[in-house]
Order: sequence, then structure tokens, then C-alpha cells
Amino acid sequence: MRAVVQRVVRGSVAVEGRKVCEIGPGLVVLLAVGHGDTAEDAGYLADKIANLRIFEDNQGKMNLSVLDTGGSLLVVSQFTLYGDCRKGRRPSFTEAALPENAVSLYNKFVQNLEALGPRVETGHFREQMLVEILNDGPVTMLLDSKKGF
Repeated sequence: MRAVVQRVVRGSVAVEGRKVCEIGPGLVVLLAVGHGDTAEDAGYLADKIANLRIFEDNQGKMNLSVLDTGGSLLVVSQFTLYGDCRKGRRPSFTEAALPENAVSLYNKFVQNLEALGPRVETGHFREQMLVEILNDGPVTMLLDSKKGF
């Protein structure tokens, strides 16, 4: 699994012109499921993200997690994180899991986050979404479960 994690002041998702979810301070997680990903990947990445210390403490150091700050998470499926642009001009998405396989691991990731306690909102899987992200910092991290075990 791959994730782009952004520390945000706020984030929201709209589908067909209607806002379907919104968070205040916290994290927006753009999540992609790849071939060969498992429930272990979903658990590892959820724990890593929830405990990632990218919020500032009272000394201005990145020392607090979203769990420490009481922030929320907005999880948005984004298979394009597996886009391979090395050849030609059109990205290849062959490393992304098929949607019918990815949805269960996406949901497992969300369930793992929820089990850790923070408020979790989600976009709509396989829908065309307008995602608003007001990045705080900016602070953006790239995570890959295959590079973490």
C-alpha cells in the first residue's frame, strides 16, 4: 500500500457537487492498494500513520501524532499513486490492485485507523471526487508498506 499523508488545517471531499465529508485539523491520507497487498499492509500503514509524529509540540518540534493532538483523518482512495511514468507519456497503472480487490483492503485500512480511536472520514471509493486540502506547513509524507517491514 502507498499513502501520501498531508498535515492539514482542513480537508473535504465533494461528489457530484455535494460535500460528503469534511475534517478540521488533522491528516488527509491519499491511499492506494497495490497487487500483493494484504491485511498486514493495511494494519502496518494505519498504525504508522496514526502514530506519525508530524505535529508540532509547544517547542515547535514535530513531536506529536494525530492521536496526541485529537485531530481527524480523511482517507481518500487514489489508485494513481501506483502510476508508472517511466516509459512514454501516459502512465501505466498495472501495479495498482483491481478495484474489486482493492476495496476490501481500503476498508480494512479505515477500520484499523478507527480502532486506534481518532475520527475518520472517507471519500467515496471509485467515485469522481473533488478533494480540497488545505495543507499545514506544508507537511507531506510518502509512505509505502513494502518499504517499512
